[in-house]
Amino acid sequence: MEDASRLDVSAFIPDYDEAFFTDDGVSRLNHWLRENAASAPRIAQSVRLGSPISRPSKIVCIGLNFRDHARESKMEIPEEPVIFFKASSSLVGPNDDLVMPKHARKVDWEVELAVVMEKKCNYIEPEQALEYVAGYVLHNDYSERVFQLERGGQWVKGKSADTFAPLGPFLATRDEIPDTSKLGMWLKVNGEFRQRSSTAEMVFDVPTLISYVSQFMTLLPGDIISTGTPAGVGLGMKPQQYLQVGDIVELGIDRLGVSRQNVVAWKPTS
Repeated sequence: MEDASRLDVSAFIPDYDEAFFTDDGVSRLNHWLRENAASAPRIAQSVRLGSPISRPSKIVCIGLNFRDHARESKMEIPEEPVIFFKASSSLVGPNDDLVMPKHARKVDWEVELAVVMEKKCNYIEPEQALEYVAGYVLHNDYSERVFQLERGGQWVKGKSADTFAPLGPFLATRDEIPDTSKLGMWLKVNGEFRQRSSTAEMVFDVPTLISYVSQFMTLLPGDIISTGTPAGVGLGMKPQQYLQVGDIVELGIDRLGVSRQNVVAWKPTS
């Protein structure tokens, strides 16, 4: 809504999941809102927001996709996109707590632009890619660097802990952000800026990434592609700095809102 109020649309659709996007959900929801927005129940600002996307079939992440981040990591700019996965069980709401994994020592932050797919696709060209996009969403791609880089195997181990993918606060549809090439993005830890950059620093732009990923796997409606993070992560600082229990992380991207996570200790479930 233009007045920033939140509407309960559960009378129209139960969740924003693969079935919603497959069934032309974005267009149908727009049509429903034109007729029902005025009478739809309002949701109080105090109500917790969940992830704007229900459990997708996959979260595909892109590594080293910002020139400034590659420089701070002292790594060569990749000739092809670096792909890794993040478990969909790591998804949480934008303002949910970040829970330190058991035995974690180096938990890091990464503000990222995430793309949400609307249509099933594979082997598409960059010129076609945006036709398959539902919209965009703010993502914090949390990482445990010991698990990721010091334990062998694949990066997914350091990316997939519960609460490591806060998403939202909302999905902005493709028509709301027709150009993703110059979006400002930032992240603060305890009120101090750690990341301040722009998607203009991307090595591979959004259409190129969608096309590239589609050469190796079928993308399904609701799937997420997280497009990489700029400079300013804890791993790149001198000395390196990582999150501690009690820290507060805030982040945002132009036109995609802001989110906030409090860092809390892991506790065994009862």
